[in-house]
Amino acid sequence: MAAFAAPITATKAATSVSTPVALGRPAAVPHAVPGATAPRSAGSILPAAAAALGGAALVTASASRRRQHATGAARRRGGQAASAVAMRGTPIIAGIVITGGAAGVGYAYADEFLRKGHIVCINDVNDPAPAVQALKDKHPGANIFGKQCDVSSIESVGEFCEYVKENVGVVHYWINNAGINGGRKKFSELPVEQVEAVVKVNLGGIIICTHYAMKMMEAQTGVTGHIFNTVGSGVKGGGTPGYVAYGATKRGLPQMTDSLVREIEDQGVEGYDKVETPGKVCAHTLSPGMVFTDLLLNDSTVSLRKFPFGVLAAQPEEVAEDLVPKILGVGKNGSSVEFLTIDKILTKFFERFILQKKSEYIDDDGNVIKLPGAEYADNGVRSLY
Repeated sequence: MAAFAAPITATKAATSVSTPVALGRPAAVPHAVPGATAPRSAGSILPAAAAALGGAALVTASASRRRQHATGAARRRGGQAASAVAMRGTPIIAGIVITGGAAGVGYAYADEFLRKGHIVCINDVNDPAPAVQALKDKHPGANIFGKQCDVSSIESVGEFCEYVKENVGVVHYWINNAGINGGRKKFSELPVEQVEAVVKVNLGGIIICTHYAMKMMEAQTGVTGHIFNTVGSGVKGGGTPGYVAYGATKRGLPQMTDSLVREIEDQGVEGYDKVETPGKVCAHTLSPGMVFTDLLLNDSTVSLRKFPFGVLAAQPEEVAEDLVPKILGVGKNGSSVEFLTIDKILTKFFERFILQKKSEYIDDDGNVIKLPGAEYADNGVRSLY
């Protein structure tokens, strides 16, 4: 469950242009749209609503995006060429890693990246083989790989990185998506082992994965790699009752990300010579907002499902469709990539409370609206495959 009062970082819009590549099928090339404008200021739409959201302010559009130059290495697996080639400074076929990619928004990210023709490798604490097969069935001929991995284990992450090097080769985008909330309960009533698990996965896991990803990307000559750390409720410092440990772990990620950016972009670490590496690394935060997954709906109540879930939450596919182009089009180091931007929040508030538009996903009694033909878990989460 992600914070919904976080400030927006405006980015240029992106489109996908099909370009023939070595695989014999088109791959999506992100291009900045000339003259694209940032979302309007929240204050110019509904000042009162902006104040109710904790006084979050819209950050103006950044200067023209710096295109990061990337070169790729072509490799063959099973007789099929899989290359990562730079074009206009952007890889037309990028290597993508997604942790926690066998379900929820992680799976939706993988689906969207594959739809655009990229090479994807997922991991999950559970066996990702069913997810990988589902993606192969949906995208015949696509390059999708998966390996079981516990992101809180140094040994497990190390083995996963070797698997990535063997099967993907060059990695351009690494998305730290894996996370757990530990259950919604009073902090002192949670088993301390559950508290430890939340900290080890959400904070320790991202730190471990980021360390391995940076070492890998720094060795990729001439390539700029991007690491995205997923934030959520508590990221801005507000209280998260019922999710004390979860909120604390999310609060630490922007600080960690900013520290990495300053090490990379400034003079490194004071007292030590700054070492130039063959490849460059950029670190960013990624906020998918409220998504109808186990993380959101487990232990949820009728009132929570009515609001804020019924107003602000989205389906995994909707989030992925919005965020993947933003990820591919990210510019400067230390960017904040968000789904639930202030203009989007205000629009949803206006539709629900002024226009009285009903939720597509939650009925008036706080129950999940189930689509015909779809399969749902007991908690109301729709199966993606």
